[in-house]
Amino acid sequence: MQTTECRTVLVHEDTVRRVGESLPDDESLYDLADFFKLLGDTTRIKLLHALFIAEMCVCDIASLLSVSRSAVSHQLRILRQADIVRTRREGKTVYYRLSDSHIEDIVNQALVHTREGVGT
Repeated sequence: MQTTECRTVLVHEDTVRRVGESLPDDESLYDLADFFKLLGDTTRIKLLHALFIAEMCVCDIASLLSVSRSAVSHQLRILRQADIVRTRREGKTVYYRLSDSHIEDIVNQALVHTREGVGT
């Protein structure tokens, strides 16, 4: 098999400058990467999908997902610290909900992408 090698170095300076000027700053990119890491856990994704439908307490989520209350509480704590979920107290019960609709939009778009098998 013959391979070809690029022997000419050509940098399209206008394109590089234009794209470079539009890139987000490093701190924003680090924050974005951290956000996607939060979505990198199957339990958290299932938990978020449940919260797309209804506000729920830890016991309800644990029952739905067939995981321990401790595991649910741990995942909710992570999501709460990242301001992805919020709480509401009713008596002794704490209910969890999404902080805003952006999370649902992002997860649903990613799901559409993976279901379409893009790149295959």
